[in-house]
Amino acid sequence: MNQEQILQELQFKAVRSSGAGGQHVNKVSTKIELYFDVANSNGLSTQEKERILLKLKNKLSKDQILLMQCDETRSQHRNKELIVKRLFETLENAIKRHKKRLKTKPSRAAIERRLNSKKRSSQKKANRGKPSLEN
Repeated sequence: MNQEQILQELQFKAVRSSGAGGQHVNKVSTKIELYFDVANSNGLSTQEKERILLKLKNKLSKDQILLMQCDETRSQHRNKELIVKRLFETLENAIKRHKKRLKTKPSRAAIERRLNSKKRSSQKKANRGKPSLEN
């Protein structure tokens, strides 16, 4: 993944943010929308594109364009920095290969400890009953 190449391919759009903020929110476009064309990107290899298209298919449009938005702060520049950082985190998580889980078996001692604790707790609960009057 070539981050410099991807940065050049990004398209940004500033729109008016919703929510609280009074008159300022009605005048200034601080919300940033980021568009990234995954299918036509030169910053990604074909394997990376395939993994991203597979893992992020619910976040992509029909044209394989990833759309992300940020309106966390009142600053347009800060929102732009945040959304670029979030994009790279999302792409890296999509590309990352997870290790396959190896099946393990509990040791004999662990099985013994578990069974002994179960016996102790069942005995403790059995002792909670009313004592019998037969002597």
